[in-house]
Amino acid sequence: MSNTTNTAPEAQPSLDAATSAVDAYLATWNETDPTARAERCSASLGDDIWYRDPMLESDGLEAYGEMIAAVQAQFPGFEMRRTSDVDLHHDVVRFEWALGLPGEDPAIAGLDVAKLDAGGKLHRIIGFVPARTPGAAAE
Repeated sequence: MSNTTNTAPEAQPSLDAATSAVDAYLATWNETDPTARAERCSASLGDDIWYRDPMLESDGLEAYGEMIAAVQAQFPGFEMRRTSDVDLHHDVVRFEWALGLPGEDPAIAGLDVAKLDAGGKLHRIIGFVPARTPGAAAE
């Protein structure tokens, strides 16, 4: 027995709009000025942002900004970048990313799955990180 509701589908954002939203999100990881980061977060993320990965979690814009500041303090000079195209279906995106010093192999890399809210901002982000990042130095 199916538990499916037949409703009119919501308009899917364009791939360009979804890619812009992902890139704006990743830029929040690279902004070191707290005021500018808060502005970027507010412009690109839903007020109800919910972030989870194996090591970090936050709920709300303020907590998200504090989480980014903590990562930046632990890894000064590291930059986040997208390393794949953005896949989109409905209001969900998937993309790969890497974090590391510019011009060097990434210290960590992974894949995020995120949901866009009705305004086109990311508001649910789930990160997946492999046990070992390819190209990263073995410990």
